[in-house]
Amino acid sequence: MRKLERIKTGYKGVFYYNVLSTATGKTERIYYIRYRRDGKEVEEPCGRQYQDDMTPARANQIRVEKMTGRKLSRKEARIEAAAIKWTLARLWSEYIGPKPDTKGFRVDRYRYQKFLEATFGAKEPKDLSQIMVHRLRITLAKTLSAKTVKNVLELLERIVNFGVKKGLCAGLGFKPEHPRVNNQRTEDLSPEQIADLLTAINEDHDIQAANFMKLALVSGMRRGELFKLQWQHIDFDKGFIHIIGPKGGKDQTIPLNQAAREILENHPRDNNSAFVFPGRGGGQRVEMRRPVDRIRKRAGLPADFRPMHGLRHTFASMLASSGQVDLYTLQKLLTHKTPAMTQRYAHLRDDALRRASNLASDLIGQAVNGNSLHVANLREDK
Repeated sequence: MRKLERIKTGYKGVFYYNVLSTATGKTERIYYIRYRRDGKEVEEPCGRQYQDDMTPARANQIRVEKMTGRKLSRKEARIEAAAIKWTLARLWSEYIGPKPDTKGFRVDRYRYQKFLEATFGAKEPKDLSQIMVHRLRITLAKTLSAKTVKNVLELLERIVNFGVKKGLCAGLGFKPEHPRVNNQRTEDLSPEQIADLLTAINEDHDIQAANFMKLALVSGMRRGELFKLQWQHIDFDKGFIHIIGPKGGKDQTIPLNQAAREILENHPRDNNSAFVFPGRGGGQRVEMRRPVDRIRKRAGLPADFRPMHGLRHTFASMLASSGQVDLYTLQKLLTHKTPAMTQRYAHLRDDALRRASNLASDLIGQAVNGNSLHVANLREDK
């Protein structure tokens, strides 16, 4: 086995190895620090380049803190953790502390405080039994949807897994049973609704939101993919859009169709930002709910129509129902990881095949009646 090369940084006692990430398939740096503590030399990892957002400067800061005793070494941290009772409440506090104040983590906070804190907050993960979690699931299911119950149980697992990863506690020792959730909701718009939506989009004053929705409709890209989209990811010459860090984890490439090209070529660029749809200060945008919802209402679309999800589904539904696109091609365009994820559109494909079959029946009927082909010709073809 080839020995990894130790690469120095500009900071004393800070170096890294280049390793292949099993999660992303990309090469990633793992930073290490070396220092002396109480007369002993210590060498330990301090974080990954992408997973932990680690840099040489941050690694050096950690090194200084550990050298001066302001931060425990990994060994000291393990000893301290063994002496501390890491309850779910304490794990939650550690887990949520560095997280950004985004909508997702605000929802997590609500779910923890509402459904987990009172029942499990004072308990360590090792004290939780399968029957205790089962009873929680049954209790929640009396008043909550299956999807919400599933989200609460997943949050419980994430908190405990965080503690395990940081060496703070043992795992649950079992896999909580989740309720079955039907996520096969396929939203679609009629041609009239699409026309009304495009009118509302073109009349809106927010060019960013307008082009954002148009691009979602003509490309089928996910909301998060559009938020991450940078100009350097668009190859106008070869006609491709590179999707970086999609939901499935592996970078993807989709064709730049003519409609998407026209939208992007006429979209205003912010010279101070690399993003196509920049947020505050030119950084990555994380939300566009208000203008998108305003456009949805003006178009008269149903209140339960989720614009960003719905536009992607409409893109897929139009292609599937056309009868001209097979499910394998649709899977690639939607960057689905497996054919099963595209299968929700199979019934639309079946409808197209049924229409084609009915057309054949009509043509034969016309031939029999002498409107198109003669019956004699049909017999000669046999």
